Amino acid sequence: MAEALNVGSEVRDALTSGIPVVALESTIFSALGLPEPANRQCFRRVQAAVRASGAVPALCGVLDGKAIVGANFAQAERLFDGSVKVGARDLGPAVAGGLAIGVTTVSATVTLAAAAGIEVFATGGIGGVHRGADRSGDVSADLEAMARHRVVVVSSGVKAFLDVAATFERLETLGVAVLGWRTDRFPAFYVRDGGPELSSVVRDGHQVAAALRASKDLGHPGGILVANPIPPDAELDAAAVAEAVSDAEAAARLDGVSGGDITPVVLAALAEVTGGAVVPANIALAESNAVVAAEIAGALTQYGADEPGAAP
Repeated sequence: MAEALNVGSEVRDALTSGIPVVALESTIFSALGLPEPANRQCFRRVQAAVRASGAVPALCGVLDGKAIVGANFAQAERLFDGSVKVGARDLGPAVAGGLAIGVTTVSATVTLAAAAGIEVFATGGIGGVHRGADRSGDVSADLEAMARHRVVVVSSGVKAFLDVAATFERLETLGVAVLGWRTDRFPAFYVRDGGPELSSVVRDGHQVAAALRASKDLGHPGGILVANPIPPDAELDAAAVAEAVSDAEAAARLDGVSGGDITPVVLAALAEVTGGAVVPANIALAESNAVVAAEIAGALTQYGADEPGAAP
């Protein structure tokens, strides 16, 4: 794995020195996630938020047949222009095949974070169970990745076009603990209340860190999802979002579009309905998640190698 995985020098030094690190996916910062120049603006704000909290950002991706964890400036610029999405299942073939530029999804980034020894990952929203999955079987690999790797994923719930209730149930089935960040409601990306009620609420990073350490001590292999609702002033109208998503999904399926390809169709529809408010909403929630992730990463480092339950 050493030859396939390239950990940036700043990230490597931080991990060695006990400085908190937050992994970042590259899909959200590419044109596949946000339009130019909003993608770069989002990255600048997320990176600044992580650093302001005393942590080091670790942008992940695939470049020239190497899995990158902690892209430098030049590498990040290449990833911003990436048009090939890489999930967890694609990492091996992408590296072995010498893929020039690949932007990582949640599942791939969780996998790379775990491989590099990073315990916290900040993203926008996770994938999940698509509507009609009982017929199509369309379920995001993000859920399985969180169940396999002991990584804290901070997100604003699931993406707007997914079956929120079914995704929440699948997370329970897979054994992924869901902690509400100062909320008892499971968020749905642009909407603070996605429906399901959360039984576990945390108020600070130390509570999340304690939960992860206890989970390790008890032999549970999976990670934790910290559900952080979009900031109140950035939340979109729930009814308008639901109607736009429903109409866009119906149109997309008539055109034979399915799976991850539905995302840009739905985002375009939402942009039109909301007058472009989806872009600043995306940036606001990503920045908020970065702040929370950095706090959790900082709390985890305070346990130290000699503390009970600390990672080896």
